[in-house]
This record gives sequence, C-alpha cells and structure tokens, in this order.
Amino acid sequence: MKYWPTLVSGLAATVSLSLTINIQPASAQVAYGSYVGIGPTVGITEDSQVGGVIAARYKLLKTPVSFRAQALIGKNTAVVPTVSYDVPLNWQTDAYLGAGVVLAGGNTASPVGNKVSFALQPGVDYVVPNSNTVIFGNAIIAFDAYRNSSSTAVSIQGGVGLRF
Repeated sequence: MKYWPTLVSGLAATVSLSLTINIQPASAQVAYGSYVGIGPTVGITEDSQVGGVIAARYKLLKTPVSFRAQALIGKNTAVVPTVSYDVPLNWQTDAYLGAGVVLAGGNTASPVGNKVSFALQPGVDYVVPNSNTVIFGNAIIAFDAYRNSSSTAVSIQGGVGLRF
C-alpha cells in the first residue's frame, strides 16, 4: 500500500499526457453543401436597375473551392459563372472571392453591363443551423462592362437558397 500514491500519480500523469497528445484544436470548416437560390439584384452603376437573381453553388468536397453561377435578370439578362476560394469564418459562415466572366449582350444593359467582361465576386454564405437553408449575399464587379464606354459595372445581390 505504500506504493499506492506513486502508482496513482503515475497513472494520472500517463492519462493526462495521452489526452494532451491526442487532442487537436478545433478549426472551422468551409460551410458544407451546394445550393440553389433566388433573390433580388441591384445594379448600382451607369444604368441603375433592380431585378432578380438565380444563384447556384457547387461545393467541391475537401477543398475550399466552389463553382458558382448567377443569372441576373433586369432590363436584360446576364449569366456570371465564377470559381471561388471559400474562407470559413465559423461553422455556418463562409466568406469568398470568386473570379469569372460576365456573359451579357445586346443593346440594353443588364445589372452588370451589356458585354462580355471579366468579373470579381466577393460574397458571404450563411447556413441556417439545423436546416437546409442558406442566406447569401455578394457583389459582382464587372470590368469594362459596357459597349459604349469602358466603365465598370457593379451589382449587389442576396437571397435565400436550398442546400442539396
């Protein structure tokens, strides 16, 4: 019995060391899931207008990359496919920056111009806990977006999506 305190303290130290070695800090992961959503869009440059957006995100598993596409419907329609790098802010929220192209044409401007142009798309996705609902918001910045000028077009959109 005289060795009992030494045995107990040695066992406690071994268990404590084992737990310390095996514990890894928690880190936020990119919000899981692809989605399709709808909402409003507002073109805030040259030909200001209000319209609608249909948005889609396809999340690549195990990488912080997503393929995104948005159809902006206003006086004219533009489709904006992008590839984004997603940065987790917490378990439900991603911030992202996408790069892609605006596919627009015609004489009438869409919320992001009326010609094919390069675009950047910063945004945020928020997954509502315990649901398949996503709330999204982003901007599209289209460079040299108008036929009659070299102006940049900017639109802001947001909405609600359904994860799949």
